[in-house]
Amino acid sequence: MSLFIKGFSKISLDMIFGPIMGALYGPVAFLWIIFGCIFAGAVHDYLTGMISIRNGGAHLPALVGKFLGKPMKHIVNIFSVLVLLLVGTVFVSSSAGLIFNLVNGKIALIALIVIIFMYYMLSTMLPIDKIIGKLYPIFGMLLLLGTISLGISLVINQAPIPEVSLTNIHPGGQPIFPLLFLVISCGAISGFHATQAPIIARTTKNENQGRYIFYGMMLAEGIVAMVWAAAAMSLFDGPVSLNELISTIGTSGIVNEVAGLMLGTFFGTLLVLSVIVLPLSSGDTAFRSARMIIADYFRVPQRLISKRMLIAIPLFAVSILLSTVDFDILWRYFSWANQTLAAISLCVATMYLYVSRKNYFIALIPGTFMTYAVTTYILNAKIGFNFSIQVSYILGAIITIGLILLFFKYAKINRHNGLEVDEPIPKPKNQAA
Repeated sequence: MSLFIKGFSKISLDMIFGPIMGALYGPVAFLWIIFGCIFAGAVHDYLTGMISIRNGGAHLPALVGKFLGKPMKHIVNIFSVLVLLLVGTVFVSSSAGLIFNLVNGKIALIALIVIIFMYYMLSTMLPIDKIIGKLYPIFGMLLLLGTISLGISLVINQAPIPEVSLTNIHPGGQPIFPLLFLVISCGAISGFHATQAPIIARTTKNENQGRYIFYGMMLAEGIVAMVWAAAAMSLFDGPVSLNELISTIGTSGIVNEVAGLMLGTFFGTLLVLSVIVLPLSSGDTAFRSARMIIADYFRVPQRLISKRMLIAIPLFAVSILLSTVDFDILWRYFSWANQTLAAISLCVATMYLYVSRKNYFIALIPGTFMTYAVTTYILNAKIGFNFSIQVSYILGAIITIGLILLFFKYAKINRHNGLEVDEPIPKPKNQAA
């Protein structure tokens, strides 16, 4: 159980908010959670985690530099920090919103945001065993108990969960592909997890633990996502009513509604508390990972608090500025950036397996799918190029095929040159976690 709980350092609120919004598409969301979790998310988490362990606890940008080339390393460094900043910023607002609803507005929202930022600042700068390491077992047990209670309640109350089908019932007519595969991320596959793998890798004593920490925890996240998707589909008279509620009270409000309807006031409050730990735990590890990635990149020792503050303070300043941007826009950029990072991580895993002469298709297939999904999305989205969906499908396919051809051209060079896949990557001395 301790190994299982250890994997909670990569969980995020999207494991609950994503399935709630994905429920708008209907029972097809169940299929993505199941197959995505088993064949994409768990594979992604296990491979990135184990590759990090075998390369001295290296962060994703360092792994990208080794397996995909130095130019890609610079791009992924920027991309990783961007994703982590978006995660931290989005979940500050989410955490504050959940707590604000829980206390019926008795504490000002801005006060909650300030308190959460202060907590994040402390957990980002202090050693991992001082705050995060002590709180995660408690957070993990709260989440598991809350989810189990909700699942049992759905069964006991015979909630009318719809049968699985491929029918798209989204009230806004939004296409299943690529949107569903970005809306539901952490419950199926999430690039954010790849940024958290080094934190776990650097504290893992035995490779045999990886199967439980990485693969097993992702399966648990899939179960949590299934429970919340089922609750959202069954308790609000269909996608139209659910969509109206999301527009009026938001996903944080939906969480409170589900908790109250299924578990009553007392146990419902405990469930909401278990959900609150998600954004709290995601935010602190996101900022910590961002600090460590920047420190590794610029080779800034992190033993001294003053050196950590040198990186952490600007990070929080940028996050505060981002928090003034509309939440929906931030969430869309986060969703796209998050899944793009997942595609890149699977690319690293595919290269590792290809050079090692192992079955690389287990990473190549989900990696290709996610590359096509994120490419099509950014071509079609208003926050991207705003092409029509038909044009985006065609251009997305062309770009994806082109990227695959380039990948294998570089992969053959790496294999021919005898790239040492498990050779530890040099990192700065005195680099504290």
